[in-house]
Amino acid sequence: MRKLLVTTFVSLDGVMQGPGGPDEDRDGGFEHGGWAVPHFDEQLIKLMAELTGQAGALLLGRKTYDTFAAAWPLAEADDPIGAKLNSMPKFVASRTLSTVSWRNSTLLTGDVADAVGALKRGAGAEIQVHGSGELVQTLVAHDLVDEFHLLVFPVLVGSGKRLFGAGTVPAGLTLVDTWTSATGVVVSRYARAGAVQYGAMGPETGNW
Repeated sequence: MRKLLVTTFVSLDGVMQGPGGPDEDRDGGFEHGGWAVPHFDEQLIKLMAELTGQAGALLLGRKTYDTFAAAWPLAEADDPIGAKLNSMPKFVASRTLSTVSWRNSTLLTGDVADAVGALKRGAGAEIQVHGSGELVQTLVAHDLVDEFHLLVFPVLVGSGKRLFGAGTVPAGLTLVDTWTSATGVVVSRYARAGAVQYGAMGPETGNW
């Protein structure tokens, strides 16, 4: 069984919309695009290269696919992120696309949750999801995410699409690793850890 890892740039108040540029995603009149860019440095670029290098396949929603397919084929040949993204298998979940042209891309057909479940049951290294806000909501709602790799940026956006929206399945998580970049980005990796555990605290419970 292959792991499915969601990698997301997220603001401190939970917004994942449009981190990379003003016109990346203006849905809902979003006007804060590019909020992550000032906090990127060589550390984070190296981290993303290492993370992407671990992937056996990329799973993308339509909007992120369109953005990546327009940009990454233009990367220099010695760009490790570009080389990996361009060469590895890519699976696209879309209700509107009929064809995909980026090298090694395949359009998923039928029910997305069923198609992703079939991908996970196959052989190979981990499947990574980058961006793809609407797709992530579907994956979370169907309990298909094994790990979350979150880059939390020190900024409050206030509005926009959020990583954990309505329909999130309650689940316990284990913090696997965390560190902080020189620009204040907290990078954490969480693995699924069964069901949510509950308790009570306060002077009357003895847990205080």
